[in-house]
Amino acid sequence: MNNILDQNLMLKGKKVLLRVDLNVPIKNGAITESSRIEKIIPTIKLLIEKEAKIIILSHIGRPKGKVVSEMSLEPISKKLADLLNKEVLFNKNIINENTLSEINKISNGSIMMLENIRFNEGEESNDSKFSKKISSLGDIYINDAFSCSHRAHSSIEGITKYIPSYFGLQIAEEINALKKITAEIKKPVSLIIGGTKISTKIKIINNLIKKFDHIIIVGGMANTMLKHTGSKVGKSIYERDCGVLIKEILENSKKYNCKITYPVDVVVSKNLENVGKNKEIKEIEEDDMILDIGPKTISSIKTIINNSNTILWNGPAGYFENPNFQNGTKKILEIISQKTANDNIFSVAGGGETVAAINKFKKIDSFTFVSTAGGAFLEFLEGKTLPGIKAIN
Repeated sequence: MNNILDQNLMLKGKKVLLRVDLNVPIKNGAITESSRIEKIIPTIKLLIEKEAKIIILSHIGRPKGKVVSEMSLEPISKKLADLLNKEVLFNKNIINENTLSEINKISNGSIMMLENIRFNEGEESNDSKFSKKISSLGDIYINDAFSCSHRAHSSIEGITKYIPSYFGLQIAEEINALKKITAEIKKPVSLIIGGTKISTKIKIINNLIKKFDHIIIVGGMANTMLKHTGSKVGKSIYERDCGVLIKEILENSKKYNCKITYPVDVVVSKNLENVGKNKEIKEIEEDDMILDIGPKTISSIKTIINNSNTILWNGPAGYFENPNFQNGTKKILEIISQKTANDNIFSVAGGGETVAAINKFKKIDSFTFVSTAGGAFLEFLEGKTLPGIKAIN
């Protein structure tokens, strides 16, 4: 990698636009998982040491170019200030004609966080005028948001055309670690993949089928698999228009000799408050919600993990935030942890919810590597060139 932020870069008095990913879970105004914020601390501390004027660009959620008060970065600015034990100025306005003058007022070594970059209409469309506009706010741009680097957005890709651009410490660490893992990957390779929508990951799954030996589908994605292969899912979340996609996955798995596994039993409940009940798939009733995987499925996953030399994990097995439905995710963590410790396999996890689960059950040191990225993590493993990386490399 070229153009990495280092000690030799002269930044005293320079306005540094630092793009990070602060898309963290917030409930009732409180941050429930802060690992993405903690990951950017080394880059910020280096910039403070070099007496730069630090302007933080980030986002939360998908406001689609509109101001949505629930998606403000203000609570995150306060959390960052606590972690740094240093004031973080917060600019409440979307980027306008006054933003530059407000930035110019801050002193060397100070930090200003701008409001959610996705409140601005041109961000997600990678509008060239908006890219120029944000580039005019700084002297140097640093991308330290690996988890956003698969997006060709203005603050990720477009801005680099108009301002000297570098990689931050965190993104360099993530890329170097994933490069090493992909170069030294040992077969058999198994992927555990979850999340709500299979449609958003269909291309990734079909590409990874060509490289991997086993793909285990859990979470909401498994509901869609079950529904479109003829099983009942009750009132569980699933995607209706995915029959063709599921057929494509199953056909490709046969073509490339990659086994696809999804639940044979699950934990269901009539609502989120009740304790769950184990059921075979055929026993699911119309008013059941699938909220976790069952013991037979966990046993099957354990066998697959124990027969693998590389495990990649992206997405929890169920609604792990609720203690009634955390067992599947917790057991997968324990199995991977034990296998990594005993047999020194490669175990890599990625994605916001996955990292949240790992932190909840205190297993962060049990993996070979944990990435904050979800989609970018999977696309990198596919061998894709990420727009945010290509723009600076």
